Amino acid sequence: MSQQPVAFLTRRETFSACHRLHSPHLSDAENLEVFGKCNNLNGHGHNYTVEISVRGPIDQRTGMVLNITELKDAIEEVIMKNLDHKNLDKDVEYFAKTPSTTENLAVYIWNNIRLQLKKPELLYEVKIHETPKNIISYRGPYALNGIYNPINKRIAHDSCTNISSDSD
Repeated sequence: MSQQPVAFLTRRETFSACHRLHSPHLSDAENLEVFGKCNNLNGHGHNYTVEISVRGPIDQRTGMVLNITELKDAIEEVIMKNLDHKNLDKDVEYFAKTPSTTENLAVYIWNNIRLQLKKPELLYEVKIHETPKNIISYRGPYALNGIYNPINKRIAHDSCTNISSDSD
């Protein structure tokens, strides 16, 4: 029995948006300490590059994992219409109570791209280049012992473990 080939398909798009790194869960002093100059009251902007990747078997009839037009349309709806040339904190309801970090932006894009796809299980990764040096990758909710943690946070183990590493 031969295995069906599996491929990754990635579409890249760029968009511009501004935001202020500020958490409603922190005091003004804590926000300034944590986010520094990115906590500027007037915010700052980025020219983001986002890569949306799907992974799945290559359909024997079409020769595709997913019709690229479906992915292009999903990106247009989720990113270009809702995020491009927007103030993330003021124009996107999701960020009214959620800090507009690039990590949270990746979660927002992931959740909303999934809603646009006929087969959301094919979504593999959202990768955002905030700057040439700062890149965030998100591959869905964090699994702990095979169970998804809905708040998407790592949980410290009883032993001394660096919870910020990928080794846990």
